[in-house]
Amino acid sequence: MIITSTEAQKNFGKYLRLVNEEDIIITKNGKKVARLVKFYGNDDYTIREGSSVYSHEGRQVTYQEFLKIARESENRYEYIDGQVYLLASPKFQHQKIVLELSVRFSSWFKDKACQPLTSPFDVTLYQDGQPNVVQPDLLVICDQDKIKEDGTYIGTPALVVEVLSESTRSKDLVIKLDLYMRGGVEEYWIVNPFSEEISIYRFAEKEIEKVMTFKKGEKAGSFRFPGLAVVVDEILG
Repeated sequence: MIITSTEAQKNFGKYLRLVNEEDIIITKNGKKVARLVKFYGNDDYTIREGSSVYSHEGRQVTYQEFLKIARESENRYEYIDGQVYLLASPKFQHQKIVLELSVRFSSWFKDKACQPLTSPFDVTLYQDGQPNVVQPDLLVICDQDKIKEDGTYIGTPALVVEVLSESTRSKDLVIKLDLYMRGGVEEYWIVNPFSEEISIYRFAEKEIEKVMTFKKGEKAGSFRFPGLAVVVDEILG
């Protein structure tokens, strides 16, 4: 099946289901640019960062095993669909973008009910009843009653932001998009310093309701929080 990139963005959940039956070829400006294929589990216990893979004991990791790994290590990890992802130390440009966004989000949400936070901060999202643990670059929580006495958070963010890097690009664009959509997040911002764009996804009933991509010279505005907007040039430099 061949579809356009716009169609893929608008109906991502639909094509994730259809990919179980056939490969999906994605085109942009009439050219084939990507292929969405079915993933076949390999029962590996893997820790990934970019293309590096560490396998052990020939099995995937349970949630309890992940918690033990995270507790006994000084490294940062995410846990998605039984896979453990090692989070590398971010580079200068990545952190600069996160800081620019954080400053603007903190200013806009001042004296409002919702609270912006930055990574590292664990968020547990459930997909088909299974827990996944991620650390978004930036998030906004409106359910502060879900913060436990020990400071851990057991709620679902209203908005999450991921800034793409070389090692996380495919995970943020595909794996996390699906997780956030199906995990109850209402809005997902993908900041892409490579294409110099900000894409904003609005989710409803675990599907993509709206998506818009903003380029330099434009202002990226939230669907979930009317009035929350950033100038793309100021964020990406």
